[in-house]
Amino acid sequence: MAASSKGEALNAFSVVPYDSDWDQWYEQERRALRDRVSSGFLELEHIGSTAVSGLDAKPIIDVMAAVAHIDHCESIVLSLEEYGYIFIETGMPNRLLFRRRSAEGRIFHLHLVEASTWDSRKERLMRDYLRVHPDAAAAYGRLKKKLAQECAGDSLTYTRRKTDFIQAIMDRAYAERGLPSSNVWED
Repeated sequence: MAASSKGEALNAFSVVPYDSDWDQWYEQERRALRDRVSSGFLELEHIGSTAVSGLDAKPIIDVMAAVAHIDHCESIVLSLEEYGYIFIETGMPNRLLFRRRSAEGRIFHLHLVEASTWDSRKERLMRDYLRVHPDAAAAYGRLKKKLAQECAGDSLTYTRRKTDFIQAIMDRAYAERGLPSSNVWED
């Protein structure tokens, strides 16, 4: 698996108003991924800010897919690379991240995780919380726009500076589900 350069993950970005086309882009990508990987994905969902109606976001469609075992998905990785996905080294444990740019210029991030972690994935819990708490989603959108201006060209700093807000949202999401709080950064 060839990794992209570390700099690719830290390029310039912008936060834009919600676009109702994002759901359609996800659906098209989901169908294409299912066609190429067929039974390899046990679950497949749209995550991230583009999955929350009305939320300002970077125009990158994040997709999360569950696989049986992250260490035994070589055929899935090969299919993804043949389709144009590029592996991005993140250092995150028990997750593989890939990026694809479509012919139309759309950007997709695909997060492969193990099925055993699916129900407790922070990204899914946060998406679901923001979908039913529009006040929290609006506050998150405002923060994202502010930080995008302050951190122009440095998506890692942008992400890190959102941590306190995300932790507070996740603490509420965990509490609503009767789960113990957990650090939003994976160890």
